[in-house]
Amino acid sequence: MDGVVLAAGKGTRMGPLTAARPKALVTVAGQPLLAHGFDALLSLGVSRLVVVVGYRGRDILDHYGDSYRGIPIEYVDQAEQLGTAHALQRAVPVVGAPFVVLHGDNVCRANLQCVVERHRETDAAATLLVESVSREQARTTGVVTTDGDGRVTGLVEKPDDPPSTLVNRGFYAFGPEVEAALDRIEPSARGEYEITDAVDDLRQRGHRVETVELDGWCHNVNEPADRERVAEKLGR
Repeated sequence: MDGVVLAAGKGTRMGPLTAARPKALVTVAGQPLLAHGFDALLSLGVSRLVVVVGYRGRDILDHYGDSYRGIPIEYVDQAEQLGTAHALQRAVPVVGAPFVVLHGDNVCRANLQCVVERHRETDAAATLLVESVSREQARTTGVVTTDGDGRVTGLVEKPDDPPSTLVNRGFYAFGPEVEAALDRIEPSARGEYEITDAVDDLRQRGHRVETVELDGWCHNVNEPADRERVAEKLGR
């Protein structure tokens, strides 16, 4: 199974920390942010890491080379940062389905293996890790609605009036059907191609889209203060 990490962004909210380095190489709890993602994927038994790079991507290649802890790395370039779905679209031609995807600024100590297992058990086209949050938080990210069994009934990105408080946590398992969905979607109102729109395309076309509720924690490192918060959670 391949593990894809989306690590092309500059991370403008990190301020001077990313002026001369990619966000993926900013140190969090004693190691680069990207290493946390790699370790999470290695814990799932991935046989290859596929990293989507963009801003200062050469720095990432120079830092990690062609392997991490003995697992080969393949790099894919996203020359223009046009959204998460656009980044994933760059990676899909080189991965084999099923595969997993992690946002590169996401540090997780959570039940990621359960997402993989549910994906395989249900033969879903996509399976998402989700979490219940406040309505205020739900307005800032991808919101998911489900039926009583955890099957997705709707998705919307950063809604003003969230239809639920269940949100996407930036970890997915995908089947081969996602490639066509990525090709079909249009830019969102923000001018970006969103993974949530691709997942919703799958749902609308009758494909099975499943969820697993978060057990543990995931923390997005978006601002300098998030580094300290993650370090506290990790006890470092």
